[in-house]
Amino acid sequence: MDRHNPKPINLSLGPETSDLALDRLLSPARHFTHPDDVLKDGTLDIQEKRAILSSWASDACAVASVPALRRPPGAEQSISFDQIMDALCRLDDESRPMPAESGHRHMSDRLDA
Repeated sequence: MDRHNPKPINLSLGPETSDLALDRLLSPARHFTHPDDVLKDGTLDIQEKRAILSSWASDACAVASVPALRRPPGAEQSISFDQIMDALCRLDDESRPMPAESGHRHMSDRLDA
């Protein structure tokens, strides 16, 4: 390695990989235009969706001087951190099991006499 003339490293481009799952994780904007697209992708399980959205929300994707925006390499548009977090919250809501019906009636279910 030549210490006097080091090759510049462009971290903003992210590594290229032939592994689709890894590429979607490392470069979500190459595969999705909006966090909602991640949620709608039927080929991904909940853990994969969470990992992709978390990667997108990371500081590595932050726009310089505008930390509320994320723009991963290859993205056509910036996405707000709030949009990504909203998608993560919706993912959590979808993955949360519904409470089992109990045999007890709720107060609002009672008939007034």
